[in-house]
Amino acid sequence: MMPVYKYKSFEEAERALWNFHPDEAYFERVAELWEFANKLNPISYPPGIFKFRNIEEANRHREKVELEHARKIRLERSKNKHYPKD
Repeated sequence: MMPVYKYKSFEEAERALWNFHPDEAYFERVAELWEFANKLNPISYPPGIFKFRNIEEANRHREKVELEHARKIRLERSKNKHYPKD
């Protein structure tokens, strides 16, 4: 059974989520979570090597690819009668 904790503020509760001393099991759980998320909603990045002037440009490129992926999924789901409409 999981314990119940009480917090005086949202910030206090948020700080309780941090793990400042992760062990090997923690990293295994994180890897499993990412693997599970990738199975639920895999994203494929364009093949090839890209050269960027700076990290901001690289981040904009990644965000563009991920946004296009999200739009594609949303469009597919909007055509599926089993998903609710926004």
